[in-house]
Amino acid sequence: MIVKEKRNSKIFLRPRFSIDLEESSDIILSRFSEAFVKEEIPFRGSIVDGHIFISVSKEKEHFWSPQLHLEIIEKSDNKSELKGLFGPKPQVWTLFMFVHFVIGVSFLGFFVLLYTRVSLKEPFVFPLIMMILLPFIWVLLYFIGKIGKDTGKSQMQDLHDFMTQNI
Repeated sequence: MIVKEKRNSKIFLRPRFSIDLEESSDIILSRFSEAFVKEEIPFRGSIVDGHIFISVSKEKEHFWSPQLHLEIIEKSDNKSELKGLFGPKPQVWTLFMFVHFVIGVSFLGFFVLLYTRVSLKEPFVFPLIMMILLPFIWVLLYFIGKIGKDTGKSQMQDLHDFMTQNI
């Protein structure tokens, strides 16, 4: 079978892709089900309503390990489309979103405090320092996330290779 994969860009920059398949979704889902029960595969997987979630085995998993989410959309009797998305584990994503939220709310809070102190002609050194420091922390968080994504690149490629073997 010839597989033509459409990517938004390189797999590591914007990790979304779609593949047109010449088989029904049931056949593809059964192939993945059979692959997940084999003992020698280095991945864990689950299938829920046409969605396939593949992640790295517990032994090889680390904080930055990616996960691959596949969705199979039935086009006709013998045609389907597989849409894939690489991403961090939900726990990592939630942590990063929470920290971004706290930094954003803190920035707004210190802005209000700075404005209030300037208006009341009180000392405003601390809120000013925090207004300067918080954007640096936010940029640092961005680079930490980028380093984490680079750490998981080889596992992303392994997940992608496993997926292409089973479609």
